[in-house]
Amino acid sequence: MYISQNYSYAILRPLQQVIRAHGGEVKWFLEGDEVNPDFLAENEQQVFDIKDVIAWQPHASFVPGNVIPSFVPGRKVAVFHGFDSGKRNRRGHLDHFNIRGCFDLYCTQGPSTTTRFQQLAQQHGFFRVRETGWSMLDPLFSPTPNNPYSSTDSRPTLLICSTFSKRLSLAPVLVERIKELRDSGKYRILVQFHPKMSADIVAQYKAMQNDSLSFVETDNVIPLLQAADVMLCDTSSILLMFLLLRRPVVTFNNQAPASHLLNVTDATQVEAAIDQALTRPPELMANIESFCQQLHPYQDGRSSERVLAATNDLIISDGAELKAKPLNLLRQFKMRKKLAYWRW
Repeated sequence: MYISQNYSYAILRPLQQVIRAHGGEVKWFLEGDEVNPDFLAENEQQVFDIKDVIAWQPHASFVPGNVIPSFVPGRKVAVFHGFDSGKRNRRGHLDHFNIRGCFDLYCTQGPSTTTRFQQLAQQHGFFRVRETGWSMLDPLFSPTPNNPYSSTDSRPTLLICSTFSKRLSLAPVLVERIKELRDSGKYRILVQFHPKMSADIVAQYKAMQNDSLSFVETDNVIPLLQAADVMLCDTSSILLMFLLLRRPVVTFNNQAPASHLLNVTDATQVEAAIDQALTRPPELMANIESFCQQLHPYQDGRSSERVLAATNDLIISDGAELKAKPLNLLRQFKMRKKLAYWRW
């Protein structure tokens, strides 16, 4: 399990459980200083040095991020750190479909992304695509026992999430409006931001905490999502996970507004949109259902099994039909430098 962010634990643990149930062995490599080793459980093994990863000779590496060094042995499997939320890179291309030449297999989440990745696989020829569903969502459709975010509070629970990008984030723009929502006393508010959110913004929201608003830091957002009635978000892909619970989302300046969202562009419209969402308008809920069938149709909690089956098939067949991956010399040099690994 090759990870660089704390949210990756929750993405890969359902997959780890399935691998172990099939008699496999799992180890974790934590790249960089943005992932906290304290989140590892007692029964999870950490490999501390990239040299030890190579010596262990893994059959496959599972990556919820964008890159993995080519010198790590075994097949490299992309399992994604979120859904396609419509974010575009500096060149104007959808970032979710950026092919960086690192992976042998992409395990896609549903028809809305599978089709495009299949087109890219035909174009490039060095990776497979299999639609499996997303391993992180296996626990989503089962209640979390003793959910720490559940409450006997009779008020509706509003979950506020935001991306870290200054250009897209609602967090700095809606500070005063969210204070007003808190002070209204109408909602129980939970706030959770992307781990890369500016420390100054995080501090502002932590300072808002009282009986109506709590700031949450967690490596597993699923219990948090399950505890909420409605979400206020921007263009963060976490809103797509919330929609899969068939619950409404109000977005602020979303990059790709559509009929399954209640999108507003003015801070003064936020409260009315939240109240409208809480009524669960029939047309909106029907649009959400249609959207979910394209995004992630699997509600059986067995996506991890499909990921493992696709990976085993690749290992057994040795990917005989695949071309060699591009050398990516500059990227590989940077990764060798970052990991202080210069052996060949």
